[in-house]
Amino acid sequence: MNKELTKYYSAGHSACAGCGFPAIVRAVLGELKTDVVIANATGCLEVTSTLYPYSAWKAPYIHNAFENAAATISGVERAYEALKKKGKISKNKKIKFVAFGGDGGTYDIGLQSLSGALERGHNFLYVCYDNGGYMNTGNQRSSATPYGAFTETTPTGKESFGKIETRKNLMEIVNAHRIGYLAQSNVAYLADLKKKAKKALETDGPSFLLVFSPCTNNWKFPTSQYVNVGKLATETNFWPLYEIENGEHKLSFEPKKITPVTEFLKTQGRFKHLFKEENKPHLEEIQKLVNEEFARIANLCE
Repeated sequence: MNKELTKYYSAGHSACAGCGFPAIVRAVLGELKTDVVIANATGCLEVTSTLYPYSAWKAPYIHNAFENAAATISGVERAYEALKKKGKISKNKKIKFVAFGGDGGTYDIGLQSLSGALERGHNFLYVCYDNGGYMNTGNQRSSATPYGAFTETTPTGKESFGKIETRKNLMEIVNAHRIGYLAQSNVAYLADLKKKAKKALETDGPSFLLVFSPCTNNWKFPTSQYVNVGKLATETNFWPLYEIENGEHKLSFEPKKITPVTEFLKTQGRFKHLFKEENKPHLEEIQKLVNEEFARIANLCE
């Protein structure tokens, strides 16, 4: 493997074949121009990259509990500033602080910690790889799980059609903190992700990236198809690509021809129950939700 690609995150990890987050980590860290300290919330990325006594990380790295990655990295950043003031670290020494967390450790368990770090204005980047559930503990629902999806805690059957709630809008929650830069990206669009990572890393103060990360194991699709599944998410407007820079919204990608959301849903076993005749209204509801959310974002981008 190319040495530049594995500069910070080696090939020696145990992520599932067809998993997107190794590409996310390498794309983001590949845009670094300074030294880095990394914090990582408990989750798929952590458990597959730190199999004791080995580690796939090639940079200063701190494993955190689910709930405190943002608090930990903000404490490290503040210690760095204090050491510079005391003359124990050169004022010319530049370090970027980066935290990684899944949707469970970001949308849910770590939201309070993230909000506090954003509000205090620490100079760090938080990257959420969103695979729509608690995947490393067996596919339980999170508040990032889409409406209608099957999980172990939102099963399908005579009494249920999957998750009955819509996804939490994390981008709007983070944007409410009025930070300088945040963006929604997708591992299937690496050039877009790298461009946004570069902006985020160069931002003075907190920045945030929300990255779509298909899960071959629990979404139930072939390992070779994660890029195709990711692209369909954006081509159907299920997962729009956009950024908010100093309060201004900007679309990064707009499909020339909008593909029905069913083309994305049918690629995954977690949605197969929705294609039964009795569940047709739920497919229509998903299309309605997708249309409304994309129209809202597009209107803000105008």
